[in-house]
Amino acid sequence: MSIDQPTRRVIALAPMPPEKSAYALARYSRSPDSIESSLRWVHGHSSEKFWDQFYFDYGHASIADLGHVIICFEDISELAAIRLEDEPLWDGQAKSSRYQNFASGGWFVPDSIRGSETEGTYHGILRSLAEIYRLLHQPLTQFISEREPCPESMKPADYQRTIAARAFDVTRYLLPLAARTNVGQVVSIRTLEKQITRLLSSQLPELRSIGEELKDACKRSPVNLWGELCGQPAGPHEPLAPTLARHAKSNDYQASVYQNLARYAKDALRGTGLDQPTSWGMPEPVDLLDPHDPLDEIVTTLLYRVSHAPYRNLLAVVRTWTEKQKQEAVDVAMNARGPYDELIKEFRSGYAFTFDVLMDIGGWRDMHRHRRCQQIQQNFTTVHGYEVPPPLVQAGLDQEYRQAMDAVRSDIEQLKKTSAEGSLYATPFGFKVRCLFKMDYAEAEYIARIRSGVKGHWSYRTIAWLMKQKLAARYPALGDRIQATSPDVEDTLTR
Repeated sequence: MSIDQPTRRVIALAPMPPEKSAYALARYSRSPDSIESSLRWVHGHSSEKFWDQFYFDYGHASIADLGHVIICFEDISELAAIRLEDEPLWDGQAKSSRYQNFASGGWFVPDSIRGSETEGTYHGILRSLAEIYRLLHQPLTQFISEREPCPESMKPADYQRTIAARAFDVTRYLLPLAARTNVGQVVSIRTLEKQITRLLSSQLPELRSIGEELKDACKRSPVNLWGELCGQPAGPHEPLAPTLARHAKSNDYQASVYQNLARYAKDALRGTGLDQPTSWGMPEPVDLLDPHDPLDEIVTTLLYRVSHAPYRNLLAVVRTWTEKQKQEAVDVAMNARGPYDELIKEFRSGYAFTFDVLMDIGGWRDMHRHRRCQQIQQNFTTVHGYEVPPPLVQAGLDQEYRQAMDAVRSDIEQLKKTSAEGSLYATPFGFKVRCLFKMDYAEAEYIARIRSGVKGHWSYRTIAWLMKQKLAARYPALGDRIQATSPDVEDTLTR
């Protein structure tokens, strides 16, 4: 007697409103029905009631991983773009400062300084940056073209684009965090809710406004231009995530925890000298830390996040503390936590490889894309100084750049006295930022190998190469296996 075997099927579904598709797939996983039956069921039942009950009341958060949205943010600041991309589960891209002229895009101006004398100072800083940005591009392009003439095997149009990109690699060091950009993202509605909450909980007014606008976009009928171009009837379409938008709100824990930590760190580190850059010693671009006690790691990471000091220096202080002092630091980071709040990412500890990296903001923007590791970034500042791009030195143009950056640093320090917000947005990409990267070996190998390649920017190529060197010195059997490329190996025309 033969037994009929079910017919195997692989089915691609047309796009649906995310809350509907997640509802359908959640039901599909909890019943013996086919996907067609599940879709028919969902079509005849209220998805809003489902989301209210299972996602928001029962806390079944994983169902929101099943619905995805495409969201675009236009004319936001580079600073806002960085914060949008802070989600660990995030897919997207920002407008590239490597291939486009950003000087023509204008700058973000905080509402807090509009119409004041401070706004004039702010615009003065940005105008001076824009001027040197424009002035350096043509001589840089000429220098690179003379040094690397177009080979016969390369199309002239491809050559011109490559040379322009190499020149923008340099001039983007003069772009401020206020530069306007665009970001496109594809995320689950679970990530979207976290993103909205984080934005609404931010100390920056621009981010809170973007959070409100993001909520509003989830309530509205989405743009369906592609469907219209393909002949679908125009008209209102079902909102993307109306239930999520109704529930998303600011989070008290996220809104207060870093302010509380900053106040605590200021008192706890008083007298240690760690608030003075002169006490830090010679800064290393890459420092690989030895594995250490988990409590020491968590406490040091919490302090690191709200200071500008190197991790190693902070760890040395923490190791002198009593158990009670260390517990106090943890309490500050947890006291305001509600019953459903996730711990902040500074608690993500136990990774075998921790790198304390000091590099220019522009290069760090590319390193920021790596999400298979934990990144703890300190606040942007001018205290670490700035990088001088090697091509400027080679072209004999570095003096103009140094003069501009020195003047801007002085102006930013003055601006900070009347507007800390304005001074933050005015900070150019060329200034350095400190960031902790915690990872496993596979991610360390990937970053060192991929980011050190000749197609990359010299800044992150140097960091990636130093990561490999540090690993090889500490763990030769592992570090020597990494196929990284020395930054001394150059190929300007490879893209």
